[in-house]
Amino acid sequence: MERIFLGLGSNQGESRVILSDALRALGQGLVRLRSSSVWESEARYVLEQPAFFNLVAEAWTDLEPEALLDFTSGIEARFGRDRSKELLKGPRRLDIDILLYGERVVETERLSLPHPGLRDRKFVLLPLLELDAGLVHPVSQIPLMATLAALGPQGIYPAFPHDYDRLHL
Repeated sequence: MERIFLGLGSNQGESRVILSDALRALGQGLVRLRSSSVWESEARYVLEQPAFFNLVAEAWTDLEPEALLDFTSGIEARFGRDRSKELLKGPRRLDIDILLYGERVVETERLSLPHPGLRDRKFVLLPLLELDAGLVHPVSQIPLMATLAALGPQGIYPAFPHDYDRLHL
């Protein structure tokens, strides 16, 4: 079994419900699933779109990386995602990215691990480090907490402060 981290995001429809339902769907194929709190972030790449709601899920799996990608892509499709019809980095009901797959480094036509945007995105790092503050990037061997500290503001906030307070007090 490998420990994995998945980044989930949504900015179309009822994002809070979509993320919750997506976690339930992930739980049907993964074990020991747990998630960070939900964070709200301003759109970074395509600016003319609603803010995103993001979280990170930690789980364990026996699926190989490409099979895990097929599993998560299937869940995205069930929530209405059709990559062939969407604007790259644009609005979407559900996006699931494989961030880390144990310590593995994978470079295929379909998949790059660790996720190439991992070190640049606070909307990934904040919820990821909420789950495990001691994570180290598998390639650079730099603690991700140091990577987070080096980034400037990116407009990331706890999405539901009352939930955040209940979870973290």
